Amino acid sequence: MEKTKVIVGLGSCGIAAGAQKTYHKIESVMNTEKLDFELKKTSCIGMCFREPLVEIVDNNGSYLYGNVDEKRIEEILEQHIKKDEPIKDYVVATKLFETEDNKFFEAQVKIALRHCGMIDPESIEEYESQQGYAAIRKIADEKISYDAVIQSVFDSGIRGRGGGGFSTGMKWRFARNNQSAEKYIICNADEGDPGAFMDRSLLEGDPHAVLEGMIIGAYAIGATDGVIYCRAEYPLAIKRLNIAIEQAQQKGYLGKNILGIEGFNFDIHIKEGAGAFVCGEETALIASVEGERGMPRKRPPFPAESGLWRKPTNINNVETFANIPWIIFNGASAYNKYGTEKSKGTKVFALAGKINHSGLVEVPMGITIRDIIFKLGGGIPNGKKFKAVQLGGPSGGCIPEFLADTVVDYDSVNATGAIMGSGGMVVMDEDTCMVDIAKFFLNFTQEESCGKCTFCRIGTKRMLEILERITDGKGKHEDIEKLEELAAQIKDNSLCGLGQTAPNPVLTTLKYFRDEYEAHIFAKKCPAKACKPLLTYEIIPDKCTGCTICAVKCPVKAITGERKQVHFIHQEACIKCGDCYSRCKFEAISLQ
Repeated sequence: MEKTKVIVGLGSCGIAAGAQKTYHKIESVMNTEKLDFELKKTSCIGMCFREPLVEIVDNNGSYLYGNVDEKRIEEILEQHIKKDEPIKDYVVATKLFETEDNKFFEAQVKIALRHCGMIDPESIEEYESQQGYAAIRKIADEKISYDAVIQSVFDSGIRGRGGGGFSTGMKWRFARNNQSAEKYIICNADEGDPGAFMDRSLLEGDPHAVLEGMIIGAYAIGATDGVIYCRAEYPLAIKRLNIAIEQAQQKGYLGKNILGIEGFNFDIHIKEGAGAFVCGEETALIASVEGERGMPRKRPPFPAESGLWRKPTNINNVETFANIPWIIFNGASAYNKYGTEKSKGTKVFALAGKINHSGLVEVPMGITIRDIIFKLGGGIPNGKKFKAVQLGGPSGGCIPEFLADTVVDYDSVNATGAIMGSGGMVVMDEDTCMVDIAKFFLNFTQEESCGKCTFCRIGTKRMLEILERITDGKGKHEDIEKLEELAAQIKDNSLCGLGQTAPNPVLTTLKYFRDEYEAHIFAKKCPAKACKPLLTYEIIPDKCTGCTICAVKCPVKAITGERKQVHFIHQEACIKCGDCYSRCKFEAISLQ
């Protein structure tokens, strides 16, 4: 009979929700009452909307408890641990009975996230117990050639998960074919869009998988040194990476003649980045690692020929490397049985925005956007209608509801005008103004422009000024045409991917929601009622009781009227704060 395990999710999301306090409470009760169970730590389990999360594994099975604060954990310990009576109302996921949130996991296929939320990320022994480092040991034991490793990665069909979607096997082959005594392999863990949440969670939850993927990549291309470029704002990820690197060195997975492979010498170092979005682009990242300002360089030469320190360099992102050990250990055919003809395997998405179940999901390529949002994500809160999803990060595109049955693969997503990106999926409901959304994302990319290209530096600024004018109710008849002209110039003439894709949010919203732009410009109205300068608050005489609450609470005294008499809003004084609208108990104020 195995000892019961109590496992607390201590990723950044869990800690932010109070999981550390829950963990300390468990420790306190365990020690005070001499309870006999094993208390363990893990990282993000993916179900971020239910944090803090605590899993109890006993001889009956596994029970995942959600929203476990200090008070709730006392009840759970009392009933489940002491009396062996699970509290079903608090269980959010289990295979032992039906729960509302079981669906969150049902359609998922976990390869990149296979260990996240399952093991202690600070224990190399736990990683090894789950076939960790088995792939690199297989290469060493079976004396698999570097060419066979590259061929296996190529045959798996995996494409770079950082956004571009280039064949990983082909990329490795290019680096291998360049002869040099020095070669480098870099893990890009500094992407600045919502998908970066996924990168951070993988580094926090399974750092050894990323290291093993890099080690295999280094063997395949002949790299002598590795760099993990990680944003400094991820202190927990950096802490766990440092622990993992030290453990891997002690076990002989890093260093000289790794696992007895003569001449295979490889070490990994961490370079902390400043979180610049442009450093998601390979050459800008390389410049930053070299101590220069993160700005893109002209290509060719490509990094595979002349990268870090002008030596052949291969760059993949966190999710790509996390997949590699699984592919090598299980075989290319096991991986490419998932997905579509041109997009194999699985993809991790960070679900955010107007959605019931926010968090991390890993799904097979070929699933529809609608299934991700409504089956895994639980649909839209408060009965609102699904309007669009922003896919591909700040420089991605907005896909409307009528295209929600688009399958998730590179070609299908690109055909909509969006991009796969690194996995950000921001859901929007009927109250979202698409012009305002385009402005929001363009503001981000404009601020993140490195300034090297005139078209990106100045063009995105001019586009942003037009969008600001439109949402302020000062749009002009020619603004739509100007936006389209500027977008085309920026896409065609920018040096790197940031500039080339920066207009995507504007172009896709113009393509699918042109009527909203026209309403802002010609009717001076925001259909979603989200742009304050275009809103008008008015008293409905038949409903107004003269209670005076709106007049008393108005911060600028724009509402007048006697008690028990119909009130009046002076439009020239109204600042459109909406306080009157939200406070009126009689629904006597209309919003136009």
